[in-house]
Amino acid sequence: MKKKMRPWIYSFPALVLIGIIVVFPILYTGYISFTNMNLYHWFDFDIIGMENYKRAVLKLNSGFLKALLTTILWTAVNMVIQVTAAFFIALGLNAKGLKGRRFYKTVLMFPWAMPAYVSILLWRVGMYNTEFGLLNQIGRALGFGKISFLSENVPAFLSCLALNLWMAMPFMIMMIDGALQSIDRSYYECAELDGAGFFKKCRYITVPSLKPIIAPAVVMTTFTTFKQFDIIYLLTMQKGALSGATLQTVITYCYQNAFISNNYGLSSAVSILIFIIIIAFSFYTNRSLKE
Repeated sequence: MKKKMRPWIYSFPALVLIGIIVVFPILYTGYISFTNMNLYHWFDFDIIGMENYKRAVLKLNSGFLKALLTTILWTAVNMVIQVTAAFFIALGLNAKGLKGRRFYKTVLMFPWAMPAYVSILLWRVGMYNTEFGLLNQIGRALGFGKISFLSENVPAFLSCLALNLWMAMPFMIMMIDGALQSIDRSYYECAELDGAGFFKKCRYITVPSLKPIIAPAVVMTTFTTFKQFDIIYLLTMQKGALSGATLQTVITYCYQNAFISNNYGLSSAVSILIFIIIIAFSFYTNRSLKE
């Protein structure tokens, strides 16, 4: 009996800590999601059942469904471009006879290593600014007019996309680069003897060999991209520096309801919905990885 209880006794402090830091906030958020808690009902809030969930999911003008679709589009486009571009860049870094590859890899890591807050504000002021931004300076030199990159939703989406790719792609490049170096070169030598070209070697050797190695990195990056907050908020929604775009993801929507509208019940309901989506996707990806 003592031997059976010993592991639980040893792990009890860690379990208590996990309960306080992880489990309790989730349960409390779930509880708040069933109330009308807001700035005017801070202590005297009432239980209103599923009303917050109905408002988020069933009311088209609530903004949640639009934010969810934007988030799905944002995640899908980012991941497709990121994985595809990182794959070909990593192939280029592993090309035979390439000189200075260590230097290129070091330079590629700079965007990923820089603090996100600094990078985002530098791009906002240095690249996208209507008057002084580099892109508009080049455009004026070529005879084009001013372009307001962040004032409308489509240009703002593409601007956020470009910045996110610049910041996140180095990680994916390094993961694929490491995976490429683990592939036995004899496979390629045999394929060349059989007359296989570049695309056949990629299709039948490189891609199947990379899948089990980079799949966890792709899944992790997908979760990070889905929960992206800083880029969209700092570029378009920062208080005192609104750009004019009304671009919303589920995370910025949740933030706006909690800290701008002070509707904590609705914000908690949206948080729980996001949590359910991520958990469901996690179960699906874990099963796919096992297969």
